[in-house]
Amino acid sequence: MESVTLTLLSLMGTWGFPSLAGAVTAACGLYIILMMALMCVIIYSRQRKKAYILFSVAAIFIMTYEAMNLYSASGGKMLLHGIVWKNTLEAFAFMLVNAAVFQLYRKLKRAETWTLLLLGALLTLPVLAWTFSLLPAWISAAKLIEFTLFYRVLVLILSMVFITPRIGQPRKFTASLLLYLLWLGCLWLGSDIPVEEGTKNTVLWMSFLPLLYYTTLFIILFERIVELLQRIYRSSITDGLTGLYNRKYFSGRLRRYMEQGIRVSVIFCDIDNFKKLNDTQGHARADEVLKQVAQIMEDELDEIGLTGRYGGEELVAMVVDRRAKVEQVAERIRKRVAEESIVTISVGHSTVKKEMDPDELVKQADQAMYISKTTGKNKVTAYKATEVKKSRTAKAQ
Repeated sequence: MESVTLTLLSLMGTWGFPSLAGAVTAACGLYIILMMALMCVIIYSRQRKKAYILFSVAAIFIMTYEAMNLYSASGGKMLLHGIVWKNTLEAFAFMLVNAAVFQLYRKLKRAETWTLLLLGALLTLPVLAWTFSLLPAWISAAKLIEFTLFYRVLVLILSMVFITPRIGQPRKFTASLLLYLLWLGCLWLGSDIPVEEGTKNTVLWMSFLPLLYYTTLFIILFERIVELLQRIYRSSITDGLTGLYNRKYFSGRLRRYMEQGIRVSVIFCDIDNFKKLNDTQGHARADEVLKQVAQIMEDELDEIGLTGRYGGEELVAMVVDRRAKVEQVAERIRKRVAEESIVTISVGHSTVKKEMDPDELVKQADQAMYISKTTGKNKVTAYKATEVKKSRTAKAQ
């Protein structure tokens, strides 16, 4: 075992492969990790998530030992203490990266935090004691190198068992762990091959596998950040209860469509007797009904327009597909609500005309809904029908 590890030390100290390949892979690794660190710092300034701190600290450790690799690949020779601490940094960074991936999806609980601290102490205390010559003489640098290898395998197993089932990208994370395991395997197997024989194959693999590992980590981090940013943006433009667009976003989209000259129709819905439902069955039940009606509207407007919550129990929709007939869409919504829920809705709709602004179009649909509400409820009224009715009333007077 001692001779195996001494060969490992030889490999790590002199790199044993063309310096150009080592320099390129180390430089690429530095660049990828630097991009990850900058990304984490920028995102952390906007979202105070501890995962980004862990990623940043791990990135500092990784950049440190990759800089040491770059130094070795350029012809420099590391001292024994440097080799030991390089391996320690690699092991510590691996632990922090896995903890950061976990925190991207879940918060560390007290027990998990203590486990992380104990793992950190398990790694650093023996190396610190060896550095200051506090360990027995039989514990050599070679044994510490073996210890850091076994430590990484332990962290890898714990990550596979406890982290993989609890995060949103289990396949990519598993792939990263397998790449890391393959890298450790190449380190171990490469120690049994004379440096000259391993120059063109095993040791080259050792240099490129970390690069693939970093790339996989970058993809995991990038996809999670995009997912979180999309969620934040979505929450800023949607209603928290129904999931429909909020009034501000709905009005903005309506204005843009009208400015583009698109023939838009607005449907205005109001749930009948909603206050009574709130008073008799409670807010929780009323919220369920509101969400049910919103889901029906989303289903009916799918691919032909969009929906929004205008306020309270008032829901709106716009139809932008020329092939869709607004009166038929409105009637389908009314009919489904009456059949599938415990409430009914009063519906009004209006279609844009020349020189009309968005507020006026919504107001017309609202007025048509009011006619439905005051003439029996659970019905659909077109704005032009209200105009006819007003005209007849005026003539009768």
